Amino acid sequence: MDLINDFRDKDKILALSKLIKAKSRDFDRVYNIMEICGGHTHSIMKFGVSSLVGGKINFIHGPGCPVCVMPRTRIDEAIKLADDENTIFCTLADMMRVPGSNTSLQKLRANGRDIRALYTPLDCIKIAQQNPDKRVIFFAIGFETTTPMSAVVIEQCLNLGLKNLFFHINHVTVPAPVRAIMSDENVKIDAFLGPSHVSVITGSKVYESIAKDFKTPIAISGFEPLDIMASVLNLVEQRINGTFEVFNEYSRAVKPEGNQKAKALVDKYFETCDFSWRGLGEIASSGVDLRAEFDAINARKVFDCSVTSKGENKACICGAILRGLAKPYDCKVFGKVCNPQNPIGSCMVSGEGACAAYYKYAKRG
Repeated sequence: MDLINDFRDKDKILALSKLIKAKSRDFDRVYNIMEICGGHTHSIMKFGVSSLVGGKINFIHGPGCPVCVMPRTRIDEAIKLADDENTIFCTLADMMRVPGSNTSLQKLRANGRDIRALYTPLDCIKIAQQNPDKRVIFFAIGFETTTPMSAVVIEQCLNLGLKNLFFHINHVTVPAPVRAIMSDENVKIDAFLGPSHVSVITGSKVYESIAKDFKTPIAISGFEPLDIMASVLNLVEQRINGTFEVFNEYSRAVKPEGNQKAKALVDKYFETCDFSWRGLGEIASSGVDLRAEFDAINARKVFDCSVTSKGENKACICGAILRGLAKPYDCKVFGKVCNPQNPIGSCMVSGEGACAAYYKYAKRG
């Protein structure tokens, strides 16, 4: 099986389009499906899936972009730590462009600070070994997909006895924010496209209680157009049948129990914690942090990370977009003052952000 071309087969996609439109034609209202993952948002926009599923299906974009959900306070902490001549600050490239209260990591680097975009988190080990007189700080972000990678780096750091490598942990989880969104009295979501890469780690069972508690079906979907169309068809059929189940369309990679080895490694080094999300506020047990026995490498425990952050730019509606209450087109500065070259908010910065997807594939005006 060709995992790209076979999942972009025109005839199969059009056949699914015809089925979805026929089955949803008599819906008494628009059926709102939230895609949790930013990768799905980009696929939906890139392949024109919104037009393929018909007018009774509406896609809502969720908080599935790890850069987008990072609160300004955490960005300011990163900037404070990086603004030191004895520090090599490492993170993913998108994080460098997210605006803090007064500057960004990218601008700080332009002013001479040693801030590096990593190709892989494992590069931190080599950087720390090559610079024993510098403190190296890794600003780790991401959902369950990337948390095991951070755990691997931590394990190698400890095994090698590195004394100059520290970790600022900002990993978050999917189920907790989904529950928070569904508990909002203004929620307009009827179904979910579940994340694919995250689910490879967590497994499909983790969503079963959400589907049951909120009577909301979930289809774990791959990123290709045929994946998404098949998932939407299942959600439409569940609406017709009155069922609220977890459908694993991405069964070629996702198993019910997930990746047990990766989960065990995460549990070895991390514990759950409360986390403040951009647009969603603080959500209990929605993040992870290093266990107390690893405080010696926890940057937030070793260094002064106290900051006073300014509020978000009032013109930016990233918060509402991440809650599924607005779309990029609803923002007055979208594609004008706010663009990829001059991002006002994080949803325009990240390669997985909803605003970036709309700007790249469907910019108006």
